[in-house]
Amino acid sequence: MRKFALLCLLYLFCGSAAHAAIFSQLRGIVHDPEHRPIAGAHIELRSANSAYTQSAISGADGSFTILSIPLGDYTITITQPGFDTRTQPITLVSGTSPILHFELHLTTVQQSVNVNTAPVNTDTVTPTTLISRQQIAETPGAALTNSLAMITDYVPGAYITHDMLHMRGGHQVSWLIDGVQIPNTNIASNLGAQIDPSDIDYIEVQRGSYAAGLGDRTYGMFNVVPRNGFERDHQAELRLTAGSFLQSEAKLSLGNHSEKSAWYFSLNGNRSDYGLAPPISQVHHDATNGYGAFASFINNRTPKDQFRLVAQYRGDYFQIPYDPNPLSFENQQYDSSGLRDGQHEQDALAAFSWIHTFNSSTVLQLSPFYHFNLANYDSNPNDTPIATTAHRTSNYAGAQTSITTTIARNTIEAGLYSFGQHDSNRFGAIFNDGSGTPPFTTPSSASGGLIEEYVSDNFKATPWLTLIGGVRQSHFQGGFTEDATSPRIGAAILVPKLNWVFRGFYGRFYQPPPLVTASGPLVQYAQDNNTTFVPLHGERDEEHQFGVQIPLRGWLLDADTFKTRVNNFLDHSNLGDSSIYFPVTINGALVRAWELSLRSPQLWHHAQAHLAYSNQIAEQRGAITGGLICTPVSSPQCDASFDYEPVDHDQRNTLNVGLTTTLPMHTFASTNVYYGSGFVNGNPDPSTPYTSNYLPQHTTVDLALGKTFSENLSISVTATNIANRRVLLDNSLTFGGFHYNDPRQIYGELRYRFKY
Repeated sequence: MRKFALLCLLYLFCGSAAHAAIFSQLRGIVHDPEHRPIAGAHIELRSANSAYTQSAISGADGSFTILSIPLGDYTITITQPGFDTRTQPITLVSGTSPILHFELHLTTVQQSVNVNTAPVNTDTVTPTTLISRQQIAETPGAALTNSLAMITDYVPGAYITHDMLHMRGGHQVSWLIDGVQIPNTNIASNLGAQIDPSDIDYIEVQRGSYAAGLGDRTYGMFNVVPRNGFERDHQAELRLTAGSFLQSEAKLSLGNHSEKSAWYFSLNGNRSDYGLAPPISQVHHDATNGYGAFASFINNRTPKDQFRLVAQYRGDYFQIPYDPNPLSFENQQYDSSGLRDGQHEQDALAAFSWIHTFNSSTVLQLSPFYHFNLANYDSNPNDTPIATTAHRTSNYAGAQTSITTTIARNTIEAGLYSFGQHDSNRFGAIFNDGSGTPPFTTPSSASGGLIEEYVSDNFKATPWLTLIGGVRQSHFQGGFTEDATSPRIGAAILVPKLNWVFRGFYGRFYQPPPLVTASGPLVQYAQDNNTTFVPLHGERDEEHQFGVQIPLRGWLLDADTFKTRVNNFLDHSNLGDSSIYFPVTINGALVRAWELSLRSPQLWHHAQAHLAYSNQIAEQRGAITGGLICTPVSSPQCDASFDYEPVDHDQRNTLNVGLTTTLPMHTFASTNVYYGSGFVNGNPDPSTPYTSNYLPQHTTVDLALGKTFSENLSISVTATNIANRRVLLDNSLTFGGFHYNDPRQIYGELRYRFKY
């Protein structure tokens, strides 16, 4: 492994280098009403949420280029003596290079022209949702430390079940922090969020159809632009919340910026008597607490060199809820009454990026990174029937690097992504079930690594046609070696005058496997439960997707349909009656869906609405092929059908509708209505209240009200699940057994800004 890690390191620093995934570039042409170029026009691009700016001057042909722009919302202003001032809002997403035309009109009286239209994107075939810092702050419940409402409320096909985020029928998603993909090959072992929502400036959610520059997780990519200090001028903010279940959070953040540099730092702590989804409608043994720190730094050392650094540490503790009534129907199916368990988690990361601009068409980035992740599940030694220990520590180190250049109508990117990984595990069990099985503790460790090279091209064939093509080559080395070649092609077609954009995509993806191993007494215990352990191999996906964007009077509708075929579908399973959770691979899976998102303009100058809907079928087939497999394979109970059947997190219809409105006296109101048609019933037992193939449908309503008293002081009150309607959400056996949806929670928040 040491030789392999050295090979990775040498390859990373000698190879071609990186294009940060959070960056876009903007190209434009300034002309007069006769389409004659206007030279010398001043172009200023200003962030909608901070003091961040970039500028350019149009050339003799009226053209200009602005490189390395972080994704987000901006206002572009174009001025030239003798012409109207042109101002236009623009939203930029990662990895794109739109070419815009700006027409300036002659004027004899100083005036400005404002243009406000719904943005459509012809440079990408990826369905994308962009959520801003302000939306996170105003969406009910989204700013809480471990909340993922910023994703589930806005993104089609995203929902929480058995305490984990699921998206597009899968578990595994990728987090990119400041454009750097943070590796985590483990599945179903962490409960805490990857990043505190209050440390996010923008989060861009991409759903499949990625260009070759993005990696393995076809289900979803979360591209985070962190807070950076450009919105602060020697300012600090104190954020305090308190509410139901003795919930409280405290966060202090500081930031500042100069013309060339900016920095941001935050400290936070949280606790509550409600953490994980409980196995009954009452909340019992369910406390949680955590703390964390986050820092980011940007330095524009020269006009051609930018340095970026992000670092984060987070620690969390979760009590595992249980059902105290041994006679309840839930405990007849899975007895959690004897559990007194808890989980400790830690997560730390650091990523440094150097972005170098060679000229107006070529950008290089190099980003080394380190990621540490720990999940320790512990039981009371007197737990019945089994007291479980499952400890895991993972260390990742690597880099991503790429170079992007524009040649004629081609935007070409080539790069490398690689990391080495070392995992340490300890599994143990004490048998208090009267079976006489001796207790055991089994340590293990494993090392591996991944090298991926890619090249992609975005070809602007005509102003109305963009072609995308590329290939990503993956090499995994651990206890065995795997190679995968992943071609990807797509097209986006703009319909003139209507401004509708149709898109299509075909691509393949490879996802490296977890490095989990088993030996000794653990294998013997598995065999006593008619299972045994075999190594997991990587998941391989094939995706087809078609979609359309339709702008109309400021509204933007995005609809798509996709089909993903999966070989070696990554899932998770527990060992016997223990709480030892192992990743597994299943022979195959098929996910099909129709998705719809809708964003409104400002309605009546005071309100904005959003809608996200998914009609999805997620199914699996065949036997478990890796991890804990059924044994002996020839026995009748191990004979798995190759007919498709729903996965344990399949929900056919998911809908979120939200509205945020500005009210008189500097107040706002925000609401979100969620509807789920019900998750698959893992055990439709006639002796229980749930006999159908799917569990009950459920609807919740969330509401937030806030008031700004001054530039530095604001308060808000939030209520989630206002009606307190409780239903059995799913009966998958993870972290305490079954899972009911969240109860009503009411909390208040105070934000106070001050100079330091």
